[in-house]
Amino acid sequence: MKIVYLGSGEFGIESLNALAGSGHSLQFIVTQPSHPAGRGRKPRPTPVARWANTHSTPFIETEDVNTPQVIEKVAHYEPDLIVVIAFGRKIGNELINLPPFLLSQESTGAINVHASLLPKYRGAAPVNWAIINGEKQTGISIITLAEKMDAGKILAQEKTDILENETAGELHDRLAQMAAPLLLETIDKIADGTAVYIEQDHSRATLAPKLKKSDGFIDFNAPASSLRRKILGFWPWPGASATYTSKKTSKSIRVTIAMAEVIGASNPTDLPAGTLDENLNVICGQDALKITKIKPTGSRLMDFKDFVNGRQTRPGDLFMKIEQ
Repeated sequence: MKIVYLGSGEFGIESLNALAGSGHSLQFIVTQPSHPAGRGRKPRPTPVARWANTHSTPFIETEDVNTPQVIEKVAHYEPDLIVVIAFGRKIGNELINLPPFLLSQESTGAINVHASLLPKYRGAAPVNWAIINGEKQTGISIITLAEKMDAGKILAQEKTDILENETAGELHDRLAQMAAPLLLETIDKIADGTAVYIEQDHSRATLAPKLKKSDGFIDFNAPASSLRRKILGFWPWPGASATYTSKKTSKSIRVTIAMAEVIGASNPTDLPAGTLDENLNVICGQDALKITKIKPTGSRLMDFKDFVNGRQTRPGDLFMKIEQ
C-alpha cells in the first residue's frame, strides 16, 4: 500500500522505522513546523522531520494540514492510506477521505495510533494520565479517524501492565515499541479486507487533556501516594516541581522531584505539609515521601543524598508549592 504519514512526536518513530522496512511504500510525510526549544530558543525540527531528513523521505512542515495547498500535495502521492501518529493538529474530513482504498462501507482512508485502551484517555496525554490516576494497565489502540477526537472505530488493541516504578517517559517509549508491529499487522488486514471495525462504547470515554507546565506544581497537602503517582506521571515533562527552602540559609531554589517512595508515617508534631521530618522525608497530607531522585533548576538529575550533602539539608527545611 502507498502510505502518507502525518505525525510530529517521538512516539511515532518506531512505527516509521517499521513502515520503512515493510512491504508497504512510505510515500510522503506531513509534520509540524520547527519550534523554539532549549536554552537558546533556536528553532528545532520535530522528531519526525529529523527522521524524514535522515531517511531521504519527502516531507512538508505545516501549521494547518487542511489548507488546499497541503491537501493537493498529499493527493499528488495518491495514497492508499493515511497513517496518523502524534500529529498534534486537527485533521479535516477532506483529507481523511482522500485515499480511495475503501474495501467496504466500514473501511477508512485514515487510521490513528493512540497510546491508551480507548475509549479511556482520549486526548493529548494518555500516558501521563494513566499513571497519575493509578491505572494498572494501559495499551495501544489503532482506530479510524473520526470527526470527534479519538472517537473512531477500533481496529486493534494490545494491553500491557504499567510497571511499579515506571515513569511516563519510560512507558511512552515502551508503548511506542509495542505500536510498530501492531500497526503493520493492522495495515495488512486493511489491505486484504479482513480488518474488523468495532464501535467504541462512547459512554465509557474519559479524557486525557494536554498537560501544562503548571500542572506539575505539586501541593504536599495531598496524600503521599497521590503525589508519587504525579511524580512518575509528570516525568520527564512537565516534572513534579516545588520550591525548596533551606531553614539554615533561608535560600530557595526550584526543584523537580524525579523519584520518591511512600513512607507510612504519622505526624505527631503537626508539622506543616512539605516539611522535612527527622528522617528527611517530606511530610504530606497523608504519610510522607522519601525523595530518591531530584533535579535542581540549572543542575543535573542527582540522588537525593547528594542534594542533601551539597545544601546541608536538615529537618525543618521546606518543600512548598510553586505559586502561579
